[in-house]
Amino acid sequence: MPTPTRPPFYRDERVQRIFGQIVFVVFIVALFAWLGNNMVTGLRKQGISLGFDFLNNRAGFDISETRIAYDSDSTMGRAFLTGLVNTVYVSVIGIFLSTLFGLVIGIAQLSSNILIRNIFKGYVELMRNMPLLVYLIFLYFGVFVGLPKISEAMQIGPTLWSNRGIGLPWLVNGQLSLPIVEGRSITGGLVLSPEFMTLLIGLVSYTAAFIGEVVRTGIQSVSKGQIEAAKALGLSTSQTLRLVTLPQALRVMIPPLTSNYLNLTKNSSLAGAVAYPDIVSNANTIINQTGRAVESIFMVMVIYLTLSLITSAFMNWYNHKVRLIER
Repeated sequence: MPTPTRPPFYRDERVQRIFGQIVFVVFIVALFAWLGNNMVTGLRKQGISLGFDFLNNRAGFDISETRIAYDSDSTMGRAFLTGLVNTVYVSVIGIFLSTLFGLVIGIAQLSSNILIRNIFKGYVELMRNMPLLVYLIFLYFGVFVGLPKISEAMQIGPTLWSNRGIGLPWLVNGQLSLPIVEGRSITGGLVLSPEFMTLLIGLVSYTAAFIGEVVRTGIQSVSKGQIEAAKALGLSTSQTLRLVTLPQALRVMIPPLTSNYLNLTKNSSLAGAVAYPDIVSNANTIINQTGRAVESIFMVMVIYLTLSLITSAFMNWYNHKVRLIER
């Protein structure tokens, strides 16, 4: 019986796959090198050099809302950092609140009450078919800018509402501090700007609609036999949901939840439309001041990439922790 001959190495499927990947990587590297060289050549012709030394220059502009120390004498780098902190601040709070609201929406869509079920289904359809930018502009100019003047601030319980800000009760030095009107500003408690509230409420209410769908489909993915077994053991509806349904649905929900968290963080870049000083808004101001568009946009891209990778890494770790280990 003749011994079968091996085909030439270049016909081996494994070699072909590896070779194809190498060719693709070389093509991508060459493409970016060509684009980069064209960009550098064009900038040189205009007398513009690349570099990040401008970050040490005086900013020379104020930022309306800061979470860290900043003034017009701070550096451009400090202005970037201020925008980054503002972006992370609204994103983290937004992810937390949209998860809670989305959980309520998802459960409500499965309610046996036809009115509740249809109200939340209508809400989901409305949000999923509305551009977020249009929604943010509506909230800002139609709701928060239209609030009473500071001298006529509207009091709802212990809170104050005006077009200069919203004052909420808050713990200060271990004691409850209530917001009050002093002159043309609100002091005491926690004062949130209309711009921040617009962006936060817009991101939360918009993203929660998508998270609600994730929760709904996750719950429906749990076998009905599990629910029937829980009822047979005498568990109430809320106990069944909390102890049986949601823990199992969570394993299905985590991947799409990660996508929604990433979308919320990236959607925060629309903050400039409502004058909230996030990283993109501050970067645009810096570009107008220095003309360093390439470096500024590159920094913004790297920052959003880093935030996305951190979020994905955390969610992948959590997914690994709660996954069902099969024997």
